[in-house]
Amino acid sequence: MKVVIDTNILVSAVLRDRDPELVIQFIVDHPELEWITSQNILDEYKEVLSRRKFRLTQEIKDRWFDLLDAALTLIEVDTSVDFLVDPDDAMFLACTITGDADFLITGDSDLFQAESLLNVAVVTVSTFKSLFCEVS
Repeated sequence: MKVVIDTNILVSAVLRDRDPELVIQFIVDHPELEWITSQNILDEYKEVLSRRKFRLTQEIKDRWFDLLDAALTLIEVDTSVDFLVDPDDAMFLACTITGDADFLITGDSDLFQAESLLNVAVVTVSTFKSLFCEVS
């Protein structure tokens, strides 16, 4: 099963732990789950986590960057998506489409509007957790 994770979920995992981190760790620990991403998304993950406002230590950043480098499956995105609601979210939709993902995990209400255009379930962390993490 393929999963795309929005940046807001990763940031929540790094800053707050709890459910977002639990879900990410669950995905990483289960080889039948594949966290797919594009180079643009990976670049955004790393850029956002490097922002000074989060005040992450180098040790924390290195730990998460190492996890990303080891856990992600990079795909070449060959689809362009015009998402007028929030053009910054288009890369997540394009990755989801190109990678034939089963789930897009997000906390961004704009992306839920795109669910009808995709053949994918757009879900929150708590929904993904209740579907998968609590049954294993």
